Amino acid sequence: MSRPFDWFVMLAGMRTGSNLLESRLNAVPGLACHGEAFNPQFIGQPGRDSLLGITRNDRDRDARPLLDRIRQSPGLNGFRLFDTHDPRALAHVLADPRCAKIVLTRNPLDSYVSRRIAEETGQWLIRGDGAARRSARIRFSPPQFEGYLDSLQDHQLRLQRALQTTGQTAFWIDYEDLDDLAVFNGLLRFLGLPPVAALAGDLIKQNPEPLADKVENPAEMQAGLAQIDRFNLGRTPNFEARRGPAVPGFVASDAGLLMMPIRGTGEARLRDWLAGTGALTEGFNQKTLRQWQMAHPGHRSFAVLRHPLPRAWVAFRDLILTGRHAEARDHLTRVHRLPLDTPDPAATLPDAFAVFLRWLKLNLNGQTPLRPHAAWASQSAVVSGFAQLAVPGRLIHEPDLPQELDHLARLVGTPCPPLSPDTDGLKDLAGFLTPALQRLAREAYPRDYTAFGFDDWRAC
Repeated sequence: MSRPFDWFVMLAGMRTGSNLLESRLNAVPGLACHGEAFNPQFIGQPGRDSLLGITRNDRDRDARPLLDRIRQSPGLNGFRLFDTHDPRALAHVLADPRCAKIVLTRNPLDSYVSRRIAEETGQWLIRGDGAARRSARIRFSPPQFEGYLDSLQDHQLRLQRALQTTGQTAFWIDYEDLDDLAVFNGLLRFLGLPPVAALAGDLIKQNPEPLADKVENPAEMQAGLAQIDRFNLGRTPNFEARRGPAVPGFVASDAGLLMMPIRGTGEARLRDWLAGTGALTEGFNQKTLRQWQMAHPGHRSFAVLRHPLPRAWVAFRDLILTGRHAEARDHLTRVHRLPLDTPDPAATLPDAFAVFLRWLKLNLNGQTPLRPHAAWASQSAVVSGFAQLAVPGRLIHEPDLPQELDHLARLVGTPCPPLSPDTDGLKDLAGFLTPALQRLAREAYPRDYTAFGFDDWRAC
């Protein structure tokens, strides 16, 4: 029977027990783990200049030959790969379903403390009975640990997403399981190999003392850990559908200015202003956009942000009140009892807008049958969509337009044309603005308020 995999990679991190697991694997007949094959500082093991006939310089020029050599070697071969190693190797193994993924994890606090002790003592592994073990107590740094934890979580999420989107699975093993024969044999079965009768390898675990005995400031450590949002409880959940880069809507002038418009931010007067700087180019696709960018070195790109409350009002007024978005208006009327067809529509307008804002929260969280329209999609989602191809060089808050546009014009060496008055007519909104509407807007657009620093809206 053929093996399920041609080779393997151990996806781990420093002080997670990867040396110990490698020693266990290398004691199994037919298995070979070739160390940290893509460590930027060495190849395979410290002090080596080559691995399987590939030199370190050859590897640095091109990762593929060493990857091919590992995969094609007799038996089942693999290597250890950390988040700080060659990203070319990571991309290659994640894309290959014939490469078995072993994900080795450890309690982040334990691995952080262990790493700090190893840095202090200079001892990174122990062979034999531990008589030569060096010990030390380290000073715990809450900010340093939080940065370490953020980096670790980000890497693990990238691994998880890569496996999910390619339909692959991995064998997850924790540091605490490395001395469990049943778990190790489960790993061998995953790799398509027979179980072993006993664990082998000459490495032992380091620093077996309780965690509090390994640090100089355990009280400060406990206080620091209490401040870390380990379960990300303070996050703003985001279930809004992702948006594309919207390149066809980009507008450029031959002065070297590129506008990346966000619907509902006064695009018409911005386009008029841009036309005053030079001839316009529109209707881009990704290819023609790149061509324009290359033809205009020193170009500047920008997008304008409007406060979420008036932006939602413009969308409601132009699309719902007018009936231009008939599907959304019908849905709001039938399901959410939007009070529009009344004897005095003006009197019920504040209530109708409040219904729309409540519905926006549902719509942006994927809880309605309608996809968010570009006119009311969150500006965070729109800018994230832009970033798939080009990040706006400048995000301008609408009240800052006069100064910011003047600065942009000076950067590309063109006179600044006048900016026409705002024609979106927000005085009607100011006339019935209430604290309740401010609150509903915050609930509908929490990410925009947080990401872009918006406060309650005040009519100018």
